[in-house]
Amino acid sequence: MVNIRNLDPGASPLDYYGSELRRKREAAGMTQEQLGNCIFCAASLIGQIETARKVPTRDISERLDAALLTDGFFARLVSLVLRSQLPSWFQQYAEMEARAAYISTFQAQLVYGLLQTEDYARAVLGVRDEGDLDGRVEARMERQRILDRETPPLIWVVLTEAVLRQEIGGRKVMREQLQHLLDLNEKREWVKTQILPFAAGAHAGLAGSEFTVLRFDDDPDLLYTEDFVSGHMTANSQALREGSLRYDHLQAAALSVEDSAALITRVMEERYGDQPQPNGLYLA
Repeated sequence: MVNIRNLDPGASPLDYYGSELRRKREAAGMTQEQLGNCIFCAASLIGQIETARKVPTRDISERLDAALLTDGFFARLVSLVLRSQLPSWFQQYAEMEARAAYISTFQAQLVYGLLQTEDYARAVLGVRDEGDLDGRVEARMERQRILDRETPPLIWVVLTEAVLRQEIGGRKVMREQLQHLLDLNEKREWVKTQILPFAAGAHAGLAGSEFTVLRFDDDPDLLYTEDFVSGHMTANSQALREGSLRYDHLQAAALSVEDSAALITRVMEERYGDQPQPNGLYLA
């Protein structure tokens, strides 16, 4: 059965996307089933997107452009749609993150969002049911497109050793996530990760929350912090001074990039390997 639902194109980027998809499909003289066959998906998915009940992916959007000859229209529009799926309080940060020339962040509990694999992100975002999980995962993956720019931001991440050992999504997901960190360090010279080991003892990140400093070529620097309710950005010079100083101390206490990679490898093999050993460890 064809999905019919009147949308207000001005209500949201998702509604606009759905209304435009229906308009362009009908202008091409295609049914939902015919369009679905063209892009190798079910007619019901086309209907769900047209009625704003399903968030489109970038892959679907690119296939729609090819099928409907829309010259990249949906591929461009999906960026706005996916941005709108982020929490409202996070959207402004995501916009500034995308413009930053340098990102330095300290994370005590989770891998930084720009470095997460899709399965790891799904496990993190799926802890609480807050609507379309597929859409929220796709929105997080969309943020990572800045890593593929011709001139990507320099990203320097300090993670605590606890991040490596906190099992998120199961051993397979964690192994792939840690391998992803190693691959980023090796293949993308503008992405570096340092690990703050348990052996460091008391450190500058104990007092206060995780935080990120964004630096720009032509705009004032920003400090971003989060609590369990929302996030907060500030350009206050005193806050930035404190954040930058604290980050410098954390970097100094962390292992070098090379030693960090060795620790990531060891944890990946011993804790998340495939073969259980008599001593309870897991080796690949």
